[in-house]
Amino acid sequence: MKPFTPQNELQRLIFATRNSLRGYRLVFRDEAAFRAQLVVFVVLIPAGFWLANGFLEFILLLSVWTLVLAGELVNSAIEALVDRIGPEFHELSGKAKDAGSALTLTLMFLAAMVWLAFVVDRFFPGFWP
Repeated sequence: MKPFTPQNELQRLIFATRNSLRGYRLVFRDEAAFRAQLVVFVVLIPAGFWLANGFLEFILLLSVWTLVLAGELVNSAIEALVDRIGPEFHELSGKAKDAGSALTLTLMFLAAMVWLAFVVDRFFPGFWP
């Protein structure tokens, strides 16, 4: 069977969107960490409404956690590729998986710093010169 080849830009967009939605669905199904981070995202929505002083700040607060979700998607892709190669241990496979995990942790640290900055500015005005 010949794979589907989009003929125009609209077909490409529809095809890409379907693939992306399937990716979300598969990662949600298979990755507990992604599900947990999605729960955190949902909890952060009302917290962001409460903490932000405007729409731009609200979007910034949610966007920084969206980066965490994106990092987990990349990490899941790396893990799937490495696991497809084979189950045996290889130093480079471990390095790839650890780097993907480090990406997610780095983005979580970034998100925590941004949220902490908002909390400090909100509850401790004048704390930072």
